[in-house]
Amino acid sequence: MASSETLNAESQDFTLSKPTFYIGHHDSSRSYTLSDEEHGRVLDAGYSFVTTPITNEFFYDRVVQLYRVHLEERQKWVQERGLSTSQSHNPSLPGPVVPTLTNKDTSLFPSSYVGSLVAYASPWIDVTSSDPIIASISRQALNLEVAYANFCGVRSIVIPGPRRDDGRKEVGQYARAIQETLGVATRANIIIHIPMYREPGLEESTELLSRVLGEKLGSSSEPDEEIDIFSAWDTWHTIRTACNYSHRLFVALRVPRRLPESELQSRWFAEPLHYLSFGPSTFQKNRSGSPCLSKYHQAMINGYMRLKNAPWILLYDVAPSQENLRVVNASSSADFPTLTEAKEALKENRKSNSPALNPYVSYMRYLERQQPPFGVLETATLTSFQDWLQSPLQPLSDNLESATYEMFEGDPVKYDQYEYAITEAMVEWKKFGRQASGIPYEGQPEPELVVTVAGAGRGPLVTRALRAAESTGTRIQLWALEKNQNAYVYLLRQNEQEWNGQVTVVKTDMRGWEGPRAKGHPEVITKVDILVTELLGSFGDNELSPECLDGIQRHIARPHGISIPHSYTAHLTPIGTPRIFADLSSRSLSDPNAFETPWVVRLFAIDFVARGVPPHKRFQQAWEFVHPVEVSRVDDFAAEHGLASKYTTDGVGSMSGSSGLNEHNARHCHLTFLCPAQGVVHGIAGYFESVLYAPQEEGKDKVELSTVPDQIDRKSKDMISWFPIFFPLKAPLYFPQDSDLEVSMWRQTDDSKVWYEWVVEAFAWVGPNKRVKVGASELHSSRRVACLM
Repeated sequence: MASSETLNAESQDFTLSKPTFYIGHHDSSRSYTLSDEEHGRVLDAGYSFVTTPITNEFFYDRVVQLYRVHLEERQKWVQERGLSTSQSHNPSLPGPVVPTLTNKDTSLFPSSYVGSLVAYASPWIDVTSSDPIIASISRQALNLEVAYANFCGVRSIVIPGPRRDDGRKEVGQYARAIQETLGVATRANIIIHIPMYREPGLEESTELLSRVLGEKLGSSSEPDEEIDIFSAWDTWHTIRTACNYSHRLFVALRVPRRLPESELQSRWFAEPLHYLSFGPSTFQKNRSGSPCLSKYHQAMINGYMRLKNAPWILLYDVAPSQENLRVVNASSSADFPTLTEAKEALKENRKSNSPALNPYVSYMRYLERQQPPFGVLETATLTSFQDWLQSPLQPLSDNLESATYEMFEGDPVKYDQYEYAITEAMVEWKKFGRQASGIPYEGQPEPELVVTVAGAGRGPLVTRALRAAESTGTRIQLWALEKNQNAYVYLLRQNEQEWNGQVTVVKTDMRGWEGPRAKGHPEVITKVDILVTELLGSFGDNELSPECLDGIQRHIARPHGISIPHSYTAHLTPIGTPRIFADLSSRSLSDPNAFETPWVVRLFAIDFVARGVPPHKRFQQAWEFVHPVEVSRVDDFAAEHGLASKYTTDGVGSMSGSSGLNEHNARHCHLTFLCPAQGVVHGIAGYFESVLYAPQEEGKDKVELSTVPDQIDRKSKDMISWFPIFFPLKAPLYFPQDSDLEVSMWRQTDDSKVWYEWVVEAFAWVGPNKRVKVGASELHSSRRVACLM
């Protein structure tokens, strides 16, 4: 049997490391691309990369002059024809066209280090202007800049976001412009620089072209007294929706001095973050006068740095300044300065204002060293699984490979809990004096406890059952059932080399097993006292544990026979997960069932959109299965109609085309989730809890497993055996603040397969007792990718 040593060794090595900070420098007043030597000085100051403007003041002046000349020409044209002033605003009249860039417009050129530069689009560009001419030349200027940066080989282009959220027309106009830039820059990433929320003073300091040219912005440009902290996220959602969740579209998030509530931080955590940007106003001063961040900022950074693709840090408008970077040249005009001149120049360049003494970078490096080390659940392997979609296993129809079994066996928490459950069951069996099902035979006058591990795989539960028997002094007859012929070979080897022949290994589907034969009396078929299975899936029942146990539970001794697990419940919650939605959107081009498949995925960069308000919890139970079932519906049907009838009866009243044999395993739920803040739903996250053993002795705790986020640490801390399941929506469902999300889900079944159907509806409250439906997803069904029985 594989052990957890490999996983633990990796965990121990991995915990020695911490997240790495990549720190960049941006100067909003910089008007030129740094020279090779100046770029080196920024790197010497502790930075990893630096931003560069794409164009300079010459280009800006050209654009301003173009606009003014156009107005003069238009006015002259109107006067020459004796037209009214209003006719000069005829939208059909041709507008100005921004000429292509020249070498005077930019200092950015292809170079050996251009790949380490981040291009920064001109902050004066105003594609949201209410003046159509300004909006037009702004859009042209943006496209020229983006196209040229893309040509130079820049990998990332930062574009300042819109400065207002209240004008939906302007936001839509901006979103349309960004969608166009994605087509212009075919290789570069587009990064929108936007504040976490509209904290005063967090915007770009450069005046927009509209202001410079005298456009009347009106009172709406003044900040509202009450700030909607989700409005900036709303704007971002509009932008990325217009861009169809492009994989090349990211966020650079301006971090405010005062952090918002955790719900908004979680919302941004789920977005495709490329940079966390910090300006002088974000930092505080400590007792020595050095910059520092609050403990809340530090906690936020610690959390964001746990992402598989962790954001980089962008420090803006802090040292080194443009003046600090200028290299002092020798005073001589000669090509080769004298020794005295060179010495004076070297002195100047080593003054205390050297970039190497940057306190902001020093502080961020200090935070880097103070990061909590990676934990048990943050190994390199587990981190690589963040938000990575996997098709659900079908253990009934497919034979798993050894590597798959080995991966599952690497979780000690799961098997420790199983061993504890088996041990408790054996202890109580003795304590209450229950009769075992084994028949006495020569050399063993007392009946032995019959234990069966069904779906044994490579045998980890067999080993745990033997250990439980040894620790409790219980004599057992142990059976191991496995339908996978390849795993069967491995079990036979384990029985010879590890288990000393104590186990009877049977190659069979548990549903067709005839039952245990008495030791010493092979002609007698007995019952099973303790049945142990590990058929649970990410949603509890999605790997058909109920159907499998239906077929074998007839062998469980009544009335005291035990099934481990005893019961399991499915739980769900609606979530926002733009990264996974973008992944599915690209997959759907080749896989028509991408949005109809319940995916197994280690959900990480997600937003739990519902708030837990009693009686509506954030994670709610969908349904439950309990074993053993006192009356087997399949057996009743077979006894009444004959065994053959279960294969020949045409069903009516149950699922179309089925006989209804598995109808008792169908389930349905309708759950309501409360959402105080506006948001978007991309799908439903599914989890499960299981009671492995429920002690009969009063006062004893149940032996449980849980993957539900708010319960896993209490019931099975650090368990990694199961990732959640994700039921996607074909189209994101947006909802306003103070909404209810109603989730309906069905577990459907016929005679051959099991599948799920789900739908999400959004209702907004418009009064104390009235709500209106504002949106709904379509009804999704996984029937075409159903789990086969």
